[in-house]
Amino acid sequence: MKVNLTIRLFLISILASFVAISCEKKDTPDGPDNSEQIIFNNNEIGNGNQEFEIKGIHTLKKGTYVLKGWVYITDGASLTIEPGTVIKGDKETKAALIVERGGKIFAQGTVDNPIVFTSNQPAGSRKPGDWGGIIICGKAKNNKTEMIIEGGPRSKHGGDDDNDNSGVFSYARIEFAGYPFRTDQEINGLTMGSVGRGTKIDHVQVSYSNDDAFEWFGGTVNSKYLVSFNTWDDDFDTDSGFSGKIQYGLIIREPRIADVSRSNAFESDNSADAPNQQPVTSPIFSNITIIGPSVQDPAFQNNSTYVNGGVYNPNNGSKLGQHQAAIQIRRGSNMSLFNSVAVGFPVGLTINNDRGSQTQTAASEGKANVKNVYFANMTILGSDRDGSFKDSLSVDASKFDPTAPESFSSSYFKLAANNNRVLNSYSELMLKNIANPKVNGNWLPLAGSPLLNKSNLFTDAKLQDSFFDKVNFIGAFKSDSPADNWTLKWTNFDPQNTSY
Repeated sequence: MKVNLTIRLFLISILASFVAISCEKKDTPDGPDNSEQIIFNNNEIGNGNQEFEIKGIHTLKKGTYVLKGWVYITDGASLTIEPGTVIKGDKETKAALIVERGGKIFAQGTVDNPIVFTSNQPAGSRKPGDWGGIIICGKAKNNKTEMIIEGGPRSKHGGDDDNDNSGVFSYARIEFAGYPFRTDQEINGLTMGSVGRGTKIDHVQVSYSNDDAFEWFGGTVNSKYLVSFNTWDDDFDTDSGFSGKIQYGLIIREPRIADVSRSNAFESDNSADAPNQQPVTSPIFSNITIIGPSVQDPAFQNNSTYVNGGVYNPNNGSKLGQHQAAIQIRRGSNMSLFNSVAVGFPVGLTINNDRGSQTQTAASEGKANVKNVYFANMTILGSDRDGSFKDSLSVDASKFDPTAPESFSSSYFKLAANNNRVLNSYSELMLKNIANPKVNGNWLPLAGSPLLNKSNLFTDAKLQDSFFDKVNFIGAFKSDSPADNWTLKWTNFDPQNTSY
């Protein structure tokens, strides 16, 4: 039977449509699309083992997923996560998401629809270390040339491309990460290994990490608007030649959580075994607000009877210890902190010449800086020896000079050229009810605060880069107005009881 011309053209058009549809899903240069492989039954990512690989280019649609085992975004692959997505880390399989060198993650949330990585445990029973965490590895420089990333995975990081791009991590939260896969070997909340400045990282909150909240091993990535909330160990930890720039950060410490290694808000090293190794760790931080452990509890004591983990003790082998310093710079680091405020620590500043380093010389020569920083309610202003809690001079982080009136760290902080200021009580800072910092906004400066309406805050040569907003306030916030509270909507200061 003959088919007339109209029918024949109709059949041809249908065939062309099928061809077009089939071409929309095609193999990429980096491998075939394997979305079906990534997402299993019940919206699971990974299969529970420690070698699951994502290859090709994929988009994770908005929804709720369970991450199982160690999932690697491999070289040449990319994973886009839509705003509002919730990914719950599985405790039994120590779930972690690792972006390898050459891989990319595009986790771009929004202020109203952040992307959340959290525990798969029920609300009310979540604890630090319920799952692994997020690791991003790049090709920028570090001072070891090539390194295996901290935490256990196979992945290496490092190269010579300081402009390397590992994707986007923005308007995102990471909660209850840091499962110790072996004793004393935890993944941090967000671990960055040699991440390049082509990567976008901003508006990230890490809460109740079982190790550090943010740790940078080498790399050049810049960031703004970071929040560390009630972490176990250090909040901002910089190592191995990291040289990025960070502006606007909020650190809040839980008084009953501290690590056996002694927890600091800032901990900065160049290299533990070679403090002069190049490139030297030299990040520049500005406009950080740091709320220490003694603020929330007038009965705070820095000992094992008090620091017991409370309801958040995961009993997973992680050892509790003591809180230490708002700022610790050691082992040859040239870290700089400007225009910031810290309240309520056993020690304000430690600049230590440990491991044969000349960290104190670096500070005296202006290679490391602590300038335009306000301290309030510190037990002692400075210490030169890790774990001593003693304001006495030590030029080798070991022996003390009994004839010296105070530590190098205290003397350095009080230098007139540094324009720092010491207050006896946090009430003098006029921050909005910081004794209850779990309520969003309680650390904002009230009208009349000495942190506001300042001048000449960005005169240092290190702050001339266009990355830095040249603002007129100390700390992370301009005022107590909701319009100036950049943590609104996308953060969460009660993730323990949130139903996801």
